[in-house]
Amino acid sequence: MKSDEVEFLEGGNYISFATRKRSGEFVATPVWFAPFEGSYYLFSAGEAGKVKRLRNFSQSRIAACTMRGAVTGDWMDSEAELLESNADKDIALQSLRKKYGLQMKIGDVFANISGKMAKRAYIKVSRA
Repeated sequence: MKSDEVEFLEGGNYISFATRKRSGEFVATPVWFAPFEGSYYLFSAGEAGKVKRLRNFSQSRIAACTMRGAVTGDWMDSEAELLESNADKDIALQSLRKKYGLQMKIGDVFANISGKMAKRAYIKVSRA
């Protein structure tokens, strides 16, 4: 990625994260993301469609977007992986907490109360 693309992407609160279906079609979803050491980390409900699709295909695309998912930048090819180790999940969570601060902490409190925290999936996205 060019530095201006990275700055544009990282300057926002959302990216459109598109995962591939078996048909080859991509399904995009706006998500929070946080950069760390050249990759991006995000989270999702563990049973969400994007998580199921990632189990089949690591190929993905990302673009800057609005909260509602309207893409505001160019699509970039990427590879995504579901994080398995607690150490990797901690990196993702700490990166997200650093970027989103109080918003993330409040979300975590409600996720813990509802039992959804334990069911979260964490995803690492890297440039293809």
